[in-house]
Amino acid sequence: MGSLGALMKHPDDFYPLLKLKMAARNAEKQIPSEPRWGFCFSMLHKVSRSFALVIQQLDTELRHAVCIFYLVLRALDTVEDDTSVAADVKVPILIDFYRHIYDPDWHFSCGTKEYKVLMDQFHHVSAAFLELEKGYQEAIEDITLRMGAGMAKFICKEVETVDDYDEYCHYVAGLVGLGLSKLFHAYGSEDLAPESLSNSMGLFLQKTNIIRDYLEDINEIPKSRMFWPRQIWSKYVKKLEDLKDEENSVKAVQCLNDMVTNALLHVDDCLKYMSALRDPAIFRFCAIPQIMAIGTLALCYNNIKVFRGVVKMRRGLTAKVIDRTKSMTDVYGAFYDFSCILKAKVDKNDPNAQKTVSRLDSILKTCRDSGVLNKRKSYIIENQSNYTPFVVVLLFIIFAIFLVNLNPNWPNN
Repeated sequence: MGSLGALMKHPDDFYPLLKLKMAARNAEKQIPSEPRWGFCFSMLHKVSRSFALVIQQLDTELRHAVCIFYLVLRALDTVEDDTSVAADVKVPILIDFYRHIYDPDWHFSCGTKEYKVLMDQFHHVSAAFLELEKGYQEAIEDITLRMGAGMAKFICKEVETVDDYDEYCHYVAGLVGLGLSKLFHAYGSEDLAPESLSNSMGLFLQKTNIIRDYLEDINEIPKSRMFWPRQIWSKYVKKLEDLKDEENSVKAVQCLNDMVTNALLHVDDCLKYMSALRDPAIFRFCAIPQIMAIGTLALCYNNIKVFRGVVKMRRGLTAKVIDRTKSMTDVYGAFYDFSCILKAKVDKNDPNAQKTVSRLDSILKTCRDSGVLNKRKSYIIENQSNYTPFVVVLLFIIFAIFLVNLNPNWPNN
């Protein structure tokens, strides 16, 4: 949760943080009692607490289908990510994974911590999958087949060009966008979105994660994971791992800005996709991660800390995004504000400055052309707080007492 210092700097975070904590507790209480479904939703909370919160936006039937879809692909991703598993063992598993989801006895030991538990007890996921309606099963099978084949391809292939980068991101994330669109359509509340738009929804999130997670991936043991395309990073350094060296700080930031500029290509498609959604719950489910992504890019851009440690949005701002994203007005407003923040950070001497500004101007124009910017109050670009330090400290104390009563293990959880 937010520290006293963060709350003093951003006192408006207090209420959204409180609501977020209550929502998290409520989500945990709603975990089904049936063993297979209980395992699936408990595991969802362990492998992605943020996704477990966002999925609560959905109706029960669709929530179950999306939960299983997520866990199946998370298991597939765990196989791909485990660098201790030999390629000749890994590739056949990835290719055949779409068959394994129909086998309630199948499991494969790999991964660490909660991911190992997921893989060791994957039979619970298979059992829940087999209870889904046929339309959901077919969508999940199709995407698992295509993703497994794509991951297997890149086990033996480096990400050399920007086209390779787009292809890899398509397999590991664009297909997630396609799969979700199929699930929404099977549920009956949405038209089947164009594949190009669904793909962009996934690529924008995946590229943001790849940018943010540079240091974690490059330091992976026993073998580094390298997803930044050589076509981009080779313009700045001889080896991708050189970006983390202090003597290469200027070049590292220029490379980072190049990567962010590439990710911005997908924003207009994402806005088109979200503007076509009709179901309010599905809209919130899709919109919240996209706003988090543009916010993360605004934070990462021109920021050497990406090569030194963890860079992420503060918890309070995340809580505000979750609390206040209800319509396209909110989406256009958030994308506009974060794009303005990002544009203000562009150094005119950066090699890609002109391209970055051009892409940001396109996003800003789309948001202005929506005609709704004057109908919202920004929570991203904040005005001076009217709270006194005394009031802020008092709020924090009340907040802490509430959390301790809610969970005796806080703040250690």
